[in-house]
Amino acid sequence: MRYRIALHLSDEGFSVSVPGLPGCWSQGRTETEAIENIKDAIREYLAVIEEQLRGEEIREIEVAV
Repeated sequence: MRYRIALHLSDEGFSVSVPGLPGCWSQGRTETEAIENIKDAIREYLAVIEEQLRGEEIREIEVAV
């Protein structure tokens, strides 16, 4: 899956968030470290969502942009 990320330079390094996944963010000393960390954060975020939806009737839809 592909996600857009917002990368911000800060005094401590880089912070990164995923606009499409509210509350999903991370940081790192370098841009590369921040990007690797957000990949882990996305995986963990999606695992929590999967657990919350367990037992629910789930459907997928396609939306043209």
